This record gives sequence, structure tokens and C-alpha cells, in this order.
Amino acid sequence: MNTIKTTLAFLFLVAFGFKMAHAQEGHPLEGKWNLTIDQEGEKLPSWLEIRHSGTNRLIGRFTYAFGSARPVAEIEKHGELFSFEIPPQWEPGAANMEFEGKMEGDGLVGTMIYADGKTYDWTATRSPMLPYYENAKEGKTIKLFNGKNLKGWTIKPGNQWAVLNGILTSSKSGVNLVSEEKFKDFKLHAEFRYPERSNSGLYLRGRYEVQIADNIGLEPSSIYFGGIYGLLTPNENAAKKAGEWQTYDITLIGRRVTIVANGKTVISNQNIEAMTGGALDNNEAEAGPIMIQGDHGAVEFRKLEITPLHKR
Repeated sequence: MNTIKTTLAFLFLVAFGFKMAHAQEGHPLEGKWNLTIDQEGEKLPSWLEIRHSGTNRLIGRFTYAFGSARPVAEIEKHGELFSFEIPPQWEPGAANMEFEGKMEGDGLVGTMIYADGKTYDWTATRSPMLPYYENAKEGKTIKLFNGKNLKGWTIKPGNQWAVLNGILTSSKSGVNLVSEEKFKDFKLHAEFRYPERSNSGLYLRGRYEVQIADNIGLEPSSIYFGGIYGLLTPNENAAKKAGEWQTYDITLIGRRVTIVANGKTVISNQNIEAMTGGALDNNEAEAGPIMIQGDHGAVEFRKLEITPLHKR
């Protein structure tokens, strides 16, 4: 009897081990995908992660053209097709957003039913690997803000940005400010302040938002001061009181970011997995501009400098 029990237990462990190993092999859909949604004539950058949970279930995360990364509870497979839906976040309407897609070559293609019921096409490519390197060589520091005018920045219709008494100022909600020059790896130094309850942000390469907001005293969060919006949570909330000058020193090499907020290292050498909501594009392998968020709340900058980094 003991021999039979031992044999059955052994066979169960072998079968269980095979099942677990098979589950770890992954599904071709698994990975991180940069989506481009063709919506009302615009090419909106979004992001999708697909991964397995247990033996045969696919789950994930999704970031739309604005807002933060949100969980996808289940991604269903129907032959060559897959589908999922998520509740609205900041989108207009109350209906879930519905996605259907399939693999086509090395990418994905599909449709999205938006929260307002309209249907749009989308395509996706795998998110690229972005190399990291040690002992970076520093280039010449560039003053993104010269203290005099908006030279070096793209001025959009409806611009509310101005230089007042040597300070770069957005006194009300309006348009974002985008640097004309683009950068790949760099160190960025910023000195800024904001009024009570205001909200802004710095977009690294125009794709990854470092949150600037009046969140003093709150528990650290990826959507609060010092976080990579919706993706990386700082280890402490280093925000000062509204109205005080504050500093960020940010180093970005490949996907790895370090953020020193008001002299405290709040994020250390962490990978940014995807674009955040509001990204200009999803061409992650390319250099990108610095973008200051101006479509939320008021904010001021007295210094904004960037030092390009290169592999030795």
C-alpha cells in the first residue's frame, strides 16, 4: 500500500511539475506592447502588457493616451483572437472600453470600442529594449530655460507660458511646453514651485511623467509627488509646502531612472516599463524632448538644466 501511495505521489509531482513548466513557457501574446490607436485622425500612443497568471490565464495592464496604468483582470483567447475590457478611468462615458486583437507578423492589430461606443483601429509593436550602461560620460550642460524668454521651446496655439521676472510661469491651465531639442540619456535639474492644490509634471523624452503636485503629507504613491505617474512609487513623499521652491535631480539611462527630490533619493535606479498617459509618442528607442505639463494647474520654474549622458 505504501509503495502505491509513494508511486501516486511521485506521478502527481511529475505531472504538476510538467504543468508548471508548461505554464512558464509563456504564450506568444505575452510581453509589453506599444499601441498606436487611430482615433479621430490622431495617432494616440498607448501601452499594453500581457502576462500569464497560473497555468492558463492571461492578465495584464493597460495605459490609454491619458491617465495611469490600470489592471486588466483577464485577457480571453478565442482561437487566433484575444479580447479584454476595462472600466473607464478619465474617459467620457460610463461604458467599459472593449478591445479585440490578434497577432499579425511580429505585431498586433485590433479594434477598440471606446467609452462613448465608437470603434477605432489600433496596431502594436513590442516595447523595445533600452540599454543601460555604467560610468556614463557627461556632455555639456544645456540651459533649457534661459531666464529671459521662451527660446528653445515649441510655442503652441493658446500658449499661456510666459517669463515673468526671470521665472518661467504658467499661471493657469493651458497647453504643454515642449523643448525643441531632443535627448536620449541625461541628467535633468529642475527648480520649481506651485500654488496650493496644483498639479503639473515633467515628461522625460516626452514619454515618462515625473509627477509635480501639491501632495505634502500624503502616503507615497506613483500618482503623487516624485512618482513616475502610475508606474513607480517613491520610497517617501519628499514634497515641501506649496509656494516653496523645490528641486528634482533626475538621471535617466535607458529605462533606468533615479529621482532625487529636495535632496532625498526617492526612486533609485528603477526601470520605467512603459510610457505614461499623455506621452507625445511611443517611439521609445528614439530621443525625445522635455515636456512640461501645462494643461493641469499653475506652476513656475526658475531653473531647468539638462546634461546629456553617453556611453564611454
